[in-house]
Amino acid sequence: MKDRGIFVLATCSVLAVMVVLSCASPAQEYLTKGNEYFEQGQYDEAIAEYTKAIELEPQRAELYYRRGNVYLEKGQFQTAIADYDKAIVLEPESALAYNSRGQAYAMMSQFDRAMADYDKAIEVDPKLAVAYDSRGLMYRNKGEFDKAIADFTKAIELDQNLARAYFNRGYAYNKRGDVSRAKADLSKCIEISTDPALTKAAKELLERL
Repeated sequence: MKDRGIFVLATCSVLAVMVVLSCASPAQEYLTKGNEYFEQGQYDEAIAEYTKAIELEPQRAELYYRRGNVYLEKGQFQTAIADYDKAIVLEPESALAYNSRGQAYAMMSQFDRAMADYDKAIEVDPKLAVAYDSRGLMYRNKGEFDKAIADFTKAIELDQNLARAYFNRGYAYNKRGDVSRAKADLSKCIEISTDPALTKAAKELLERL
């Protein structure tokens, strides 16, 4: 009887796993393919996969956010904003969507809207390092270097591997005349960066100091 009980329990466990698998997101395959294409820089293919996923799950905020990121990379900022808008409607607490929409607004020189989105991203998720880095850029571009440095520092505290925050803080330190700290940040950026373009920019700036 004891063995029979074990068999029944095992059978139920297998059935439970099967039910979970059968209930898996119908859009997941397209989402996964879209992510792979995006990582490979195949943006049109990524958009096609995300669009298929959206057709299957039109109420899933992440899908619009992901597709918006591709449009952002392609420089189609207004289209990206439309996708971020939809993501935010579906998931009002999506800090990443606010941050990315802010980046799109910034690229369109709509800096007040960008700043508002960065503020909202930080309000929703005070631990989102990239939002502090993004807002720091707004302050830096306005010449408010102390505020910029404070935001870049916060970004680094939250994510010590965020290479671009070191670059941005180093740039701000240099503009403020603190060359030694600028050099330290640029060197750290070069050390941890996995982005060839960012590494090149950091090396070029460091050589000029």
